[in-house]
Amino acid sequence: MLDHITFGAADLERCARFYDQALAPLGVTRLAQYDDEQTGGLNVVGYGEGERCYFWLQDGAPNTGPLHVAFVAADRAAVDAFHAAGLAAGGLDNGPPGVRAHYHPDYYGAFVLDPEGRNIEAVCRSPA
Repeated sequence: MLDHITFGAADLERCARFYDQALAPLGVTRLAQYDDEQTGGLNVVGYGEGERCYFWLQDGAPNTGPLHVAFVAADRAAVDAFHAAGLAAGGLDNGPPGVRAHYHPDYYGAFVLDPEGRNIEAVCRSPA
């Protein structure tokens, strides 16, 4: 089980604005923001649900190489809303909403590249 993940972001505020908008349809929101005085050297932004952050951005060089993170969507409408919100937030389309039966017969996902080129997905595995 994944407890949390952290991305380095060359432009932390730009990336945070993207994730604020793109993740909202999935019920994932910005829950925490700490400056370098609070953390001892890093500016960080945390996202999650309820009171728990599991997705973090921090100042620094972006991660190199391919990176793919998939968020669970409650239903196919949330996948569609994620994709639209991600594009509206300045992301680039990396795969429109649709069934990807080669993964699973009910695999419905959409992909958006964030401002620093990471492949972010929302997926629902429930039947239509």
